Amino acid sequence: MRHERRAKSSDSQRLGGSSTRSAATTPLAAIDRNARIALVHDWCPNFRGGERVLARLCKIFPRAEVFTLFDFLPKDVKEDYFRGVMFHVSPMNRLPFVKKYYRSLFFLCPFMVEQFDVTGYDAVISSSAAFSRGVLTRPDQPHLCYVHSPVRYAWDEQFSYLQQGGLGFGPKGLAFRYLLHNLRMWDVRTAHGPDLMLANSTYVRSRIQRIYGRDARVVHPPVAIQELEFVADKDDYYVTAAFHAPYKRTDLIIEAFSKMPSRRLVVVGDDVQSKHLRSIAGPNIVFTGYLPRHDYIDKIARARAMVFAGCEDFGIVLAEAQACGTPLIAFGRGGARDIVRPLGDSNHPTGVLFDKQTLGSLSTAIERFEANTTSIAPNACRLNAARFSEERFDLAICDALGLAQSVQSAREMGHNAYLGAESTARDISDSLAEATLP
Repeated sequence: MRHERRAKSSDSQRLGGSSTRSAATTPLAAIDRNARIALVHDWCPNFRGGERVLARLCKIFPRAEVFTLFDFLPKDVKEDYFRGVMFHVSPMNRLPFVKKYYRSLFFLCPFMVEQFDVTGYDAVISSSAAFSRGVLTRPDQPHLCYVHSPVRYAWDEQFSYLQQGGLGFGPKGLAFRYLLHNLRMWDVRTAHGPDLMLANSTYVRSRIQRIYGRDARVVHPPVAIQELEFVADKDDYYVTAAFHAPYKRTDLIIEAFSKMPSRRLVVVGDDVQSKHLRSIAGPNIVFTGYLPRHDYIDKIARARAMVFAGCEDFGIVLAEAQACGTPLIAFGRGGARDIVRPLGDSNHPTGVLFDKQTLGSLSTAIERFEANTTSIAPNACRLNAARFSEERFDLAICDALGLAQSVQSAREMGHNAYLGAESTARDISDSLAEATLP
């Protein structure tokens, strides 16, 4: 769908900015939430963390339209979270039975995301864990990119993904490696397209710096705290909840609890590893499969603690558990370091972090938690989760869009030989990297 291009002055006025406004003085209140925003999201196979961020962006900007390569969201999810939102999909979405193999089409996704015409919108916000950042924009069009993660399977996770898929150096394995090589080149080339990058955690910010050589501002994903039940009196079971992908290391948690038969574990979720996980589980472990949202919240809220052994880029489920007053026992890498106030490092601890993805390290962390349960109060967990509220996210996004507009304006003035504008744009980008919410 093509939209008519607007004049430059109209774009700036629509966002509340000015082509000559100083980047340091763009007020947050000047951002017009009724601006026409193109929200570009990689794909929507189901409703998880990335889609929750997308849904919140649609609430911030009620006239926004979504561009996504694949849309498999159920009608009830659309009704609850995307009512009235127009979705634009790629032609690949119409392929027969594509829901079963869409991930295998990753090598076509960079090309297809470049076919979305978003040039008629006031601004572009890309929600990216892979491809959406590469959408083509006008030179005078502000582009804010919210990075969930650099492409895991093309960078630091490539070898584990290839191993899990049984792809060695045979013809199929070599073909995949070559396609991933091409994806990395495209990924780096498009990394400097957005005017401003946001990272969902300090861990992702460090990965952006290492892979792309860009600084990013940390804005944690939104958590609907008011929708999450707070329970102070806990039951005697532990819980783990995750999409059962191998990197989540749910297998490690199940193995640990199978060796501790006196402790109950409830496993929420059901997917690719579920048969294997059930086969290694002891009788003290219960699998619930998929749970409706209300039942899922209730199960987490009443747990003695949530256990998580994977390395998540952020991990909304961990923040949701804290909002329910549930302590965390988590692997101390990735987003968990932003979420947990660890025992021994805080006056009001909300959980325990362990250093290694091993049975011994996890078992020691569980024992340490049980020896210090009175030190980790449910109220402290709930207060800790307030740092991730939806209202805080809304303000941070509006602020960042205003800054992106200012960076774009400064760059535009630089192209017009405006005195000092290019160095000003660099200074703005550098200063934004250090600006995080308190």
